Amino acid sequence: MIEQILIFFISLMANVFSALSGGGAGLIQLPVLIFLGLPFGVAVATHKVATVALGIGATARHLKESTLERKFALFIIATGLTGVILGASFILQVPDRIAEIALGILTLSLSVYSFFSPQLGQHHQPAHRDTKGFMLGGFALFIIGILNGSLTSGTGLFVTLWLVQWFGLDYKRAVAYTLVLVGLFWNGAGAITLGILGEIHWLWIPALLLGSVIGGYLGAHLAIIKGNKLIKRSFEIVTLLVGLKLITG
Repeated sequence: MIEQILIFFISLMANVFSALSGGGAGLIQLPVLIFLGLPFGVAVATHKVATVALGIGATARHLKESTLERKFALFIIATGLTGVILGASFILQVPDRIAEIALGILTLSLSVYSFFSPQLGQHHQPAHRDTKGFMLGGFALFIIGILNGSLTSGTGLFVTLWLVQWFGLDYKRAVAYTLVLVGLFWNGAGAITLGILGEIHWLWIPALLLGSVIGGYLGAHLAIIKGNKLIKRSFEIVTLLVGLKLITG
């Protein structure tokens, strides 16, 4: 019972921050699962299932705002989903340390870039909505999808910043797309793939799911009522911490 309560509160805390910043739940949740005794592959699969609940909680709050464009949402799902399945298919066989360090450096760069771009993501200014823009933007989402399927810590943050930088969304809209589409569809596909190919520790799933749903809803609520400045600062802090965690191991 004590173990279940601990897992619930860790999941709750991790997912509040994740829903507020647009990713990064794995910074806290995944290392804790490993620390509590799960092998890396089992921890990844178990964490991936829990992140779907984060998407459910965040979706329940963001759908009230009706800010998502249906065609653009389908585009994000379609371009990233294949990459997610591809990445999840390889993670259980491939050593991940070098990839984690590289991803950590890239994630740190997101924090630095956002910090030194004060107006980034503060206003909604749609861009690159022509054929070439969608092709390049979709290819980048496919690559991020591979990372999402294989390395679970912080890849949603890449989606958030890419939607801000390339497609001109403000942080509030970008986080909404990330949590709803990446949280539900990308992570759902990754969880199914890892569940088929690997092993999930079902005993801890109820506590993880409950913490993820509640944390996702609360974080999304804070993001909506506080606005782009708080989201931007949260994004920068979480990307900094995720990057350092990936590099140091």
